Amino acid sequence: MAIKITEECINCGACEPECPNNAIYEGGAEWRFSDGTTVKGPFKKLDGTEVDSDAAQTPVSMDLYYIVPDKCTECKGFHDEPQCAAVCPVDCCVDDETHRESDDVLLGKKAKMHI
Repeated sequence: MAIKITEECINCGACEPECPNNAIYEGGAEWRFSDGTTVKGPFKKLDGTEVDSDAAQTPVSMDLYYIVPDKCTECKGFHDEPQCAAVCPVDCCVDDETHRESDDVLLGKKAKMHI
């Protein structure tokens, strides 16, 4: 599963630099699959659609920091626990029940983004 940031977020930004996949963005910020990864050219999203990895994507949230589910690996292959949750002062980085993925899928996602 991916991690999500809840409405309790105080926009402190502590989580953003901790993410090894650069999957966390400030509210309203556009994001790209190429941000903080080795991805170049076309990239297949979790839903099967393909996008240009350098194309700006619509922000997931306009007001609060957010995590891009397609880039979140729960830090698998990097750390023993999600680093965003470890540093969050208000415990608003929690499991995203709408994006459940096995360890194998998360590690595969990591391998796809960090060649």
